[in-house]
Amino acid sequence: MPRVTAGGLQFEYDEIGPESGEPIVLVMGFSAQMTRWTDLFREGLAAAGYRVFRFDNRDIGLSHSFDDHAPPNPAEVMKGVLAGQDMREHVPYVLDDMAADTAAVIEALGLGSAHVLGASMGGMIVQLLALNHPERVRSLIPVMTTSGDPGLPPATPEAIQALTTPPASPSKEDVVTAAVQSSRVIGSHDTIRNSAEEVARGVAADYDRSYRPMGVARQYCAILAQPRWHDRLSELTVPTLVLHGAQDPLIPPDCGRDIARRIPKADYIEIEHWGHDVPIALVGRLVEEITGFLARVD
Repeated sequence: MPRVTAGGLQFEYDEIGPESGEPIVLVMGFSAQMTRWTDLFREGLAAAGYRVFRFDNRDIGLSHSFDDHAPPNPAEVMKGVLAGQDMREHVPYVLDDMAADTAAVIEALGLGSAHVLGASMGGMIVQLLALNHPERVRSLIPVMTTSGDPGLPPATPEAIQALTTPPASPSKEDVVTAAVQSSRVIGSHDTIRNSAEEVARGVAADYDRSYRPMGVARQYCAILAQPRWHDRLSELTVPTLVLHGAQDPLIPPDCGRDIARRIPKADYIEIEHWGHDVPIALVGRLVEEITGFLARVD
């Protein structure tokens, strides 16, 4: 896969779709490599005429590593945040820096601006991209994410445990087992959730591509230390579509509704039985909703 230098860092990326198509940049979530944007999903967007880009966020996959920075202690970061301290100096980077990465990638690829779609942590990143670098954003699509308002409903205890419990060991077998178990907790209703075999295949392939648990720890602290941004969302004038699952236990649907309420004229779509994943069974519906929105924007 090609690499691009952006903002002084190296990012792994790829693209599909017609060169003449409107560009859409996909920003993945916490701990996830760009390969979590499946071919089925990307090909659906490309078939509608869009030029689809995905890239590995910093500290994950094959993009720039911050291994010269030891991961902070998440409990200490959270303690400081709850005490009202600005914890940005205590972590290697925050989500603002990852939003700047996305802006730099869009610039370095010569796109000027793009439609931007982000899932989970990626949805937080694209909100900050639109706030901090509005010249890079044609439209905004936050998916299964939050406005950052600390007053919103939290994840269920089971979902938090699934997200933060490390595998029994760094072996591929244990990493895959932990991911399959997590998918049962935070994923969609069992009528549409991907099978354990499908989840295992994807996680095993990603493990072989790159396994960087220290990068995951730094990304987690970047989320914790990020200054809140919900009060700024009313400043946005960019066309916005918010997508959320009615059954998301990790980032409850009230969080998606709050984004749509705060951004003027934002569209909001909540899908029954959808959890915190992108099951194959929903890809067609998601592509339809996204391309319909983009057609109205374009």
